[in-house]
Amino acid sequence: MSTTQTKILTETWSAATWDEYLQAADNPIYEKAKFYYYNRQLRIEMTPLGNDHASDHSIITYAINLYATVNEIELNSKDNCSYRKTGVREAQPDLSYYIGETVDAVPYGTGIIHLDDYPPPTLVIEIANTSLADDRGTKRLLYEDLEVGEYWIVDVQRNQILAFSIENSGSHRINISGVLPGLEMSLLEEALRQTRQTNHSRVGAWLLSRFQDQ
Repeated sequence: MSTTQTKILTETWSAATWDEYLQAADNPIYEKAKFYYYNRQLRIEMTPLGNDHASDHSIITYAINLYATVNEIELNSKDNCSYRKTGVREAQPDLSYYIGETVDAVPYGTGIIHLDDYPPPTLVIEIANTSLADDRGTKRLLYEDLEVGEYWIVDVQRNQILAFSIENSGSHRINISGVLPGLEMSLLEEALRQTRQTNHSRVGAWLLSRFQDQ
């Protein structure tokens, strides 16, 4: 496959070498795309994100940052950051976090985070509107091999969060976060439901009262 001459199918996994993946990632045609590489395949996501995806992205970011602040949990958040294991795999999750001991592991001035030099993020999150099947399938395997601590999928259409704890190259469902101790997925799901009826300021005030009561 010549990525310089052939336009690659998007929203699906396509066989590619690492060099072909890098060529695609550098192609200006895909300047606004998200890229993934795993198991000798690349995926390019160019689907317009739209209001629903953006709204859920925003409230989940706010909720996590607020929970960490109230509970004095040290974290650094990353929005659409690239994580690369050279020649092997790469991911660009919607949201990612370094929490606790690794909070300051990646210094300012870093571009792509090379996992040969830095630890993986503690938590990664994909906001799934049209990409749910892939987020639950291949990307879950990708994040298992990246050895993140937890992987969450926000199902935009169902107001649901599928959360997984990852260890020993495998994962299992959880209802309460371990990397953000005590944070219940059901509480975040209720926040998502409320955003369908009211604005983020009111949802944020509700979240703050719930977090302070815990």
